[in-house]
Amino acid sequence: MVKQGQSIKIEKIIGEANKAVKFDTLLIANDKKLDLGKPSLGNQVEGKIIEQGRNKKISVIKFKNKTRYKRNVGHRQPYTKVEITKIG
Repeated sequence: MVKQGQSIKIEKIIGEANKAVKFDTLLIANDKKLDLGKPSLGNQVEGKIIEQGRNKKISVIKFKNKTRYKRNVGHRQPYTKVEITKIG
């Protein structure tokens, strides 16, 4: 759920900083009404890409007891930070 003016981190999308991006809406909900799209609604959410980056490194460890087997691999997930500018 997003609101206008909110900034969110999402999985990486293609684009550069300060470029506009549009998202199709699948569901719009408020206190009294719920609209579901089949497959999407005509309304769109517009946003602006703030930055592209990568999250902190996590370690993925494989270990087997009594066999002297241990593997350690690091991973940094890419993300895109988007500010929501317009809904609807």
